[in-house]
Amino acid sequence: MNRTEALKIICDQSRQGELIFPTGLDVSLKILRVLDDPDCHIDQAAKLILGEPLLSARIVAVANSTVYNRSGQKITDLRNAVSRIGLRTARALTAAIATRQMAGSPTFPALRATTARLWEHTAHVAALAHVIARRVTHQDAETALFAGIVHEIGGFYLISRAKDFPGLLDGEPAEWAEQAEAEIGRAILVRLSVPDAVIGAIESMWEGYLALPPVSLGDTLLLANDLSPVASPLYETAEIRNPADAPVIDSIIDEQTLSSILSESVAEVESLTAALQF
Repeated sequence: MNRTEALKIICDQSRQGELIFPTGLDVSLKILRVLDDPDCHIDQAAKLILGEPLLSARIVAVANSTVYNRSGQKITDLRNAVSRIGLRTARALTAAIATRQMAGSPTFPALRATTARLWEHTAHVAALAHVIARRVTHQDAETALFAGIVHEIGGFYLISRAKDFPGLLDGEPAEWAEQAEAEIGRAILVRLSVPDAVIGAIESMWEGYLALPPVSLGDTLLLANDLSPVASPLYETAEIRNPADAPVIDSIIDEQTLSSILSESVAEVESLTAALQF
């Protein structure tokens, strides 16, 4: 079976709601459901998250990142970390764990390397989206962070299915492969009850049309994706790009250029990107 046939089968399954999630994802999805409850209290969230060491570590790391730790005072306990970043960001970080888990546990070294590179790309896009939303497009920064985290969820799912369809990720990138990932990604986002506004922004990013000056959440994601120093290993050259060579669009935004805003935000982006790595 060639890659085209395999993608057709997976797309058909996704249209029918037949999504096969890897084992181990259930706990993260349970935490997401709890955090979605408007009556969820920080103490309740912290107690639940405490049972997931990887998520707990990421939340404390993000709480101590430059973006959230303006005072410079380090936090070491989970309850205060959740309180500092808020339940919305805690939800975004839970989604990060779920997104990463979506790839399953690849046994082949090449697939493990692809998974690691795809997450590195995701972390950069999420961090950049947070800064761009706050300082350039004036969108909600926490929503932009969440959207950046889940924008490649279809790619992680395809990695998990590679064991069932050998050769699924082989070969050169093609437009039909990107379209398949988008269709599968959309089905997963709907299944996970991701807000329509976020799905719409991700779909705008897939379409690739950037407004100038950038103003929408879709523009935010597209710009973050273009400026990421690490490309997606699935449909772009899997090399770490030199940020100086990234397509910087010097639109005038509130009497500042985009490049100057990003230069001023380097520490924030690097700190948040590092905190999202695992």
